[in-house]
Amino acid sequence: MEALNPLNPTKSKSCTSIYGLNDTLLILEHYNYTGRLTHRQQKHAGVSMATGIFLFISICIILENLLVLLAMVFRIRLSSRWVYICIANITLSDLLAGVAYVVNLCMSGSKTFDLSPAMWFLREGVLFVTLAASIFSLLLIAVERYTTMMKPLHQKSTRKMCRIYTLVVLCWFMAFIIGFLPMVGWNCICNLSLCSTLLPLYSKTYILFTLILFFIILLAIGVIYGAIYVHVIRSAGIGSTRGRKRSLRLLKTVMFIVGAFLLCWGPLFSLLLLDFFCYSRECRPLFSPDWVIALAVLNSAMNPIIYSLGSLELRRAIASLLCCCCLIVGLLDEKTFRSKETSSTSGSRHDSLRNSFNKARSMNISPPPAPKTRKSRLSSTTSCLSVSSD
Repeated sequence: MEALNPLNPTKSKSCTSIYGLNDTLLILEHYNYTGRLTHRQQKHAGVSMATGIFLFISICIILENLLVLLAMVFRIRLSSRWVYICIANITLSDLLAGVAYVVNLCMSGSKTFDLSPAMWFLREGVLFVTLAASIFSLLLIAVERYTTMMKPLHQKSTRKMCRIYTLVVLCWFMAFIIGFLPMVGWNCICNLSLCSTLLPLYSKTYILFTLILFFIILLAIGVIYGAIYVHVIRSAGIGSTRGRKRSLRLLKTVMFIVGAFLLCWGPLFSLLLLDFFCYSRECRPLFSPDWVIALAVLNSAMNPIIYSLGSLELRRAIASLLCCCCLIVGLLDEKTFRSKETSSTSGSRHDSLRNSFNKARSMNISPPPAPKTRKSRLSSTTSCLSVSSD
């Protein structure tokens, strides 16, 4: 068949329009020309072990990020600190990455050749959108952290919150533009010689463009955090110790996020760079990229763990949400849980009073004046119980 001739990189007959196209031979032609069809593994009926592992990872990513996102929305006031808005933004992109990967797995294999080019671009474009949104969100956190340290502004100010929400919307707008550029024309449907091997309908020039863009953004993030670290070190003798520790802790958390991003996405970026310089059918590592792509998607499962380890408030919010869910489902008894909470609260108060008495006696000074009485706050668990009992 002329359409399947890999040595004839002529223009495709259907290159004038990709929307509503029912020519199933078009995708088959591109896969055959790049060598992906020849080196394609024969898949038996049913779900293979590798696909099952990938689906399990994707479901864990979805549930994990959904839990963190719900905890931040319902148990933490996002308007209290701008950084939680940025973390919620990254969590949303990770959640969508898990969903997109599940859809990608369900539409891959032999079903790939049943897709129209528009559906194929949509399948791959959503993953690029979530990747771009994650990188832009990391850049947003870096810029806002630098701005906050250099020009302090109250975290609850209307001006700052409006700027944060505007930048979040801008992040997603730019991510959608970058992710769906191939769908609106930047592709190789009209020229097979420019086709990527990893993504047979994508142009190599588009692949190089995204790599350069992401590299510049990641380099800018590294420079910004380097400037923040230098600023923190220089101002070590100025300001409160608590503020410096808090800034360094946040800096360490975000650096873990950037490091995990580079560790997971680095191999895929290397393959894409190799894809640009290699001719079709010549680079064997490009024929089986499934595990490298899975490693990149695994980054979406690591981010919520890093958030939880780096934020005590977020850990409490997640624990509170889980307790509420267990109470609503009936896995925990309400009366027993109330008694345990009361005993633990009274025990902690008794320990704190005893420690303060011992400290005052060891210092041999008069005891400090009695603190002002404050209205007791309901804990998050108590509020959850009150809501569930109504």
